[in-house]
Parts: sequence; structure tokens; C-alpha cells
Amino acid sequence: MRTRAAVLRETSRPRPYSASAPLGIEEIEIGAPRGGEVLVRIAAAGLCHSDLSVVNGDRVRPLPMALGHEAVGVVERVGPGVRGLTEGQHVCLVFVPSCGRCRRCDEGRPALCGKAAAANGAGALLHGPSLLRDASGELVHHHLGVSAFAQHAVVAEESAVPIPDDVPFEVAALFGCAVLTGAGAVVNTAAVRPGQSVAVFGLGGVGLSAVLGAVAAGAFPVVAVDPVPAKRELALRLGAHHAFAPDEAEAAIRDLTGGGADVAVEAVGSAAVMAGALRAVDRGGRVVSVGLPAPDRTLDAVQALAFAGEGKSLLGSYMGDAVPRRDIPRFIDLWRAGRMPVDLLHTGSLPLDDLNHALESLAEGHAVRQLVLP
Repeated sequence: MRTRAAVLRETSRPRPYSASAPLGIEEIEIGAPRGGEVLVRIAAAGLCHSDLSVVNGDRVRPLPMALGHEAVGVVERVGPGVRGLTEGQHVCLVFVPSCGRCRRCDEGRPALCGKAAAANGAGALLHGPSLLRDASGELVHHHLGVSAFAQHAVVAEESAVPIPDDVPFEVAALFGCAVLTGAGAVVNTAAVRPGQSVAVFGLGGVGLSAVLGAVAAGAFPVVAVDPVPAKRELALRLGAHHAFAPDEAEAAIRDLTGGGADVAVEAVGSAAVMAGALRAVDRGGRVVSVGLPAPDRTLDAVQALAFAGEGKSLLGSYMGDAVPRRDIPRFIDLWRAGRMPVDLLHTGSLPLDDLNHALESLAEGHAVRQLVLP
């Protein structure tokens, strides 16, 4: 079948993206689902900084590629052998389709699935090569097994988590990346306990989701850090107890906590911010890195003695160390209970044709989560 999708063909387009238009909205051919795959009609897809990092070349991916990795939709067709998914079912799509059989999956860490990482890196699907072709017949790569900036997507069944039909699409779309990554970093990677102090550096969709996770976990105080005043104000609406600009954050965190935070979440993708987060935690404190720095960046200006001498830890967290079929339902339950107001992250909605304008708004640092409604 044919569908409209946002395709990236080069990473050299200059800003503003609203003028250079790096994403072309094309009609492409999408193959029928194979064994273990499903066809999904996309209802809403979130624009994430990880999409921007592919467009600007920070994350090297095979091109051309149909972008988009955070979405919700409705199953329209089920391939052979699929169990647990049916036509008409609402599903939240996730960007790591874990195989369930490798070493990391067996350890309960499906976000680090090696087979999924290889498929995602190659622009393929977990169960086979790309099913996408452009009008000339050229192969188009999948983005993280999803390619959600489109009217339809074929995904591995492992990429689709069933959700209740009454969850609004504009809310459900955010659970597949922002909430899994940000809130997951707090509750899974850092295992924050009630009463522990948490500082979150960077208040995009993932950072604000970390704020939501910290508040839901009973952390106190929760301190939010970002240079944009509107994002700091939003963090306070989400339940953060304090919010600061970066130049005042480290001293304020130490003062508020009597020495430093128990946990800091770095959601910027900056080595310098990561180093600052390490300074902002107390002895024995943990820094969780969820941002994606450019591959050529190195971590400098970090006192090596901070680890053995002060017991500090620097932890990496990919997709919030989540188990999507466990965590998405429980995060939805917290949203229902009013303890995780994910809908407040929704900056605005737009049609597929306006995606380049939304990309520029994200690059400017103004938007939190814009939703594409194809």
C-alpha cells in the first residue's frame, strides 16, 4: 500500500529548518506485514530531540530514512504468528523492539537488546529488512523500528504495547519515548525512594517526564533546571518544588539539600551539564544520563576522585531501563490517578505538512512536545 511519510535524505540542510525543509513529505510504498509484524494507522506522533539529532547529523543513521519514533495508533492488519495484538486495538509504539531471547532481555533489560540495536542501527525491522520504498523504488530506511511521521507504519509486534481505547491519542503518544525515558530514568535506573532529593537538568519532554516521575515517586525536593523561563514555570506546574536557571542551579541545589542532591538527571545531552550534575549531587549521589550528546563529545572537567573518594555514580539510562509492557500501563494508571499529568507536556498539534516548522521550533528550544496528526 502507499502512504505519506516524512523522509530525510541529507543532514546538511541549514537552519532555519522551516525554510531549508530537510524533511520531505513523500508518498512511499509500504510492504505488507510479515511474520511477527503489524500494520498500524498512526493517530499521533511526538516530535522528539532524538529526531532533531538525526536531522542535524549528531546521530548518524542510514539515509534516506522515514523519521519518527514516538507514536500511538490503531492496528489495521496483523501478520502471521502475531499473538496478543488484534485488528482495531490501540497501541503505543516504542523504539526498542526487544527480541526477548538475548542476554540483556533475559536479564530483564530489554531496552539494551542487542538484536534490536542492530536492526535499529541498520534502519531495518526486528523481523527483517526495510519494507519501505520511494516512488522510484529506492529503499527507505525505518527510524528505530517505527517511522511514525506517516499515515501508516509496519512495526514488529514487540514495538507495539496495547493500551486502553479511552486514553486520548494526544496523551498516549507521549508514553512511548518521553515518559518511558524520563520517568523510567527516575524509577528504574535511579530507583528513587520517597524523601530523596532529585535535580533534573534540561526540561524538554524527557526532562519534564523525569520531573513527573520524581514527583510521583515521592521525591523531595524536586529541583528543575533550564535556561528557558517558560519551561521552568511548567516544571513547577508539574510538581517540582523549585526551578532555577543553570547559572544559579548548583549553589541553590547544595543549599536546598544541605550538601547536594541524592539523584540528578541529565536530560540535555551535554558533557558540560553532565559534569555540573556530578558536582550538584552529594557524597554517594547518583547522576543518571539520559541525554544524547554528539558522538565526538567527551566528558572533561570531572574530578576522578568523585567516584572512589566520594562514592558518586554516573549511570547511563537508555529508554529509562524500561520494560514497556510493564511500565507503560503503570504510567498510564498514574496519569489516570492525576499523579502524572502527561497532557501538560503537549505543546501543540500540527499536520504532517508543517513538520519542518515544528522541527525549527524544537531546535529553537521553545517547544516541549509537538504532536503530528497525520
